Amino acid sequence: MKKLLNEWKRFLKEARDYICPPATQDLELNTKNRNASIQAEHIQYGPLNLSDEDYWVRAADHWNTTPEVAKKSNCSNCVAFDISPRMLECLPGPVSEPIEDADGNLGYCWMHHFKCHSARTCYTWAAGGPINEDSVSHQWQDKNKFPED
Repeated sequence: MKKLLNEWKRFLKEARDYICPPATQDLELNTKNRNASIQAEHIQYGPLNLSDEDYWVRAADHWNTTPEVAKKSNCSNCVAFDISPRMLECLPGPVSEPIEDADGNLGYCWMHHFKCHSARTCYTWAAGGPINEDSVSHQWQDKNKFPED
């Protein structure tokens, strides 16, 4: 009985510790964080319209490369883009299944704390992603405090 109680306590602690990021549950917070990332000069999340060639020229200038290369550095392969099974469960509504359109899919950005689209990018992009395992998602959460904490 003691072992069962200890296992139950461990389960409750994990469930409490690995909650869904608040921005996945609160549209106003998600929009605030996303808009801040669009407006911040050091982030520049975008483009709003994927055919906005001016955005890709600016991103290429920022990274000292070409627009064609810049377009390959997007959220879909960013180290902070979380599309793990647990995170997909956190996304509300119809996106609780891996939502995809012709350009990509929706995930969560651990750097800037909002739901982001795989075809977009930002100036803080870093190679190495996406996050597609719950254990890695948990590591990012362990190292990240939510801005509202």
